[in-house]
Amino acid sequence: MIKLVLRIVLAAFYGYAGYLHLVRPEPFLAIMPGALPFPEEIVLATGIAEIFGAIGLLQPFDIRLRRAAGIGLALYALCVWPANINHFAMDMAREDGGLGLGYHVPRMFAQPVLIAWALWVGEVRLPWRKKRS
Repeated sequence: MIKLVLRIVLAAFYGYAGYLHLVRPEPFLAIMPGALPFPEEIVLATGIAEIFGAIGLLQPFDIRLRRAAGIGLALYALCVWPANINHFAMDMAREDGGLGLGYHVPRMFAQPVLIAWALWVGEVRLPWRKKRS
C-alpha cells in the first residue's frame, strides 16, 4: 500500500512538473546550460516526457509499462541533474546569493532520491539485486 501511495505521489509530482514545462517554460529555460542547443525544444520535450512517465507509473495492470516509466523517469532525473547544477552555480554567483544553499544543497541530494524512488515504485529489477523467493 505504501508503494502504491508513493507511486501516485511521484506520478503527481512529475505530471505537474511536466505541465509547468509546457505552460510556463521560462523558469526552466533560465537554468538550462548555455551549451545545449534548442533549449525551447528541450524544455518542451522534457515536459512531455514527464507527463508520459507519470501516466506510465499510474498503469495498474501493465507492469512492463510501469517499469519502462520508472526507468525513463530515473534516466530523466539523471539527465536534468546538469541543469540543476548549472542553476546552483548561477545562483551562487549572484550578488544576493539567489535562492541560497538552503535550497540548492537539498535539491542536489534529492536528485538521487528521485532516481531511486522512480525505480522502486516502477518495480524495476536492478541487475545487482538478488531475486526474492
